[in-house]
Amino acid sequence: MDRPTQSTVFGPARRRAAAFGAMLGLAAFGLPALAQTKASAATGAPAPTARATFAGGCFWCVEADFDKVPGVLSTTSGYTGGSTQNPTYEQVSRKSTGHAEVVQIVFDPAKVSYETLLAKYWRSIDPTTVDRQFCDAGSPYRTEIYTHDAAQLEAARRSLAELQKTKPFAEPIVTRIEQAGAFWPAEDYHQDYYLKNPVRYRYYRASCGRDARLEALWGKP
Repeated sequence: MDRPTQSTVFGPARRRAAAFGAMLGLAAFGLPALAQTKASAATGAPAPTARATFAGGCFWCVEADFDKVPGVLSTTSGYTGGSTQNPTYEQVSRKSTGHAEVVQIVFDPAKVSYETLLAKYWRSIDPTTVDRQFCDAGSPYRTEIYTHDAAQLEAARRSLAELQKTKPFAEPIVTRIEQAGAFWPAEDYHQDYYLKNPVRYRYYRASCGRDARLEALWGKP
């Protein structure tokens, strides 16, 4: 069976983004210089690296947010937390495999700490909603921190406890912390989506209300 195309697997808001691009007669296009810059950062001189894995709703948006953080070497959209081996986007979107959309981050601990990534993560999500982020609903869009070792687990728990005391909103935080398991990279067309399809990406992000809700929760960035 052929792998489904982008147009057949997008959620409603993502289909609107694709339709908007089509309406303007804009084909999906890449930004080679930016993509190459990102790739070269990930393949520079050998240095100790670490991984972080976060579920924060649409992985296009999480990837775009973390690519801006100095010290982040690469980001990969994918799936984790489910039972199906090597799931497809279509399978995950049916909400039957247990997977979440996640981004796995490779970073240089000498340039950015895991605690800094946690602080960025919290302010990039709505931690008050269960199985939902902005316009995307269902278990694949839950918020979850997947820790890779005992130090990350301790740091994540400490970060959550501190946030419970200092959060600028009244709603309880429902984001969970779990041990990282198998990670399956998403299909190629999801990787660097915001670079390859900037108009469609911006339309999706705005129509989904992500930044408006983040500002309401956390204040202006």
